[in-house]
Amino acid sequence: MSEDWRVVESVAEYETGWYTGGYDLVEQPDGSTKKYYWAELPPAVVVLAVADGQVVFVEQYRPVIGETCLECPAGIVEDGESYTVAGARELREETGFDAAGVSLLEDFYCSTGVLRHERGIVFAEGLTPVERDLDDNEFLSVRAMPVEDALDAAREAPANDATIEALLLAREEGLL
Repeated sequence: MSEDWRVVESVAEYETGWYTGGYDLVEQPDGSTKKYYWAELPPAVVVLAVADGQVVFVEQYRPVIGETCLECPAGIVEDGESYTVAGARELREETGFDAAGVSLLEDFYCSTGVLRHERGIVFAEGLTPVERDLDDNEFLSVRAMPVEDALDAAREAPANDATIEALLLAREEGLL
């Protein structure tokens, strides 16, 4: 934290099973103070999985927005996991595919004006079918589509930020 932005106090106002919410009372460079509100979430991983010229997506209903979304498989990084280990696990659980190779494309903070949340995007290839192991709140269908159609499909409403980011990063790296 910069000396020009001193945190006077940090208050967690509420906690849920998914995130903690609160604020930091910050002394700004001009000497005034202001509350900066935040939500803190555990790190998450997003998996762009490709096999035989097909991108593997999941479709799921998102109650928060009341829409069914086309998304890359994703989930929380558990304690002690790297993004690549978590990505391989989430891919297997949600889609029923084991990956021969998983590599980290990028890790970054999301929505830095309001979230304390890190996201890693991984690329998975060399897929072998296995049994799925869905969590009790996961009602997913698996949908594969040709690589050349994936970005256009991901941009259709309701578009998902993480899915678009994953596709663009993989394309930039020459993986698509």
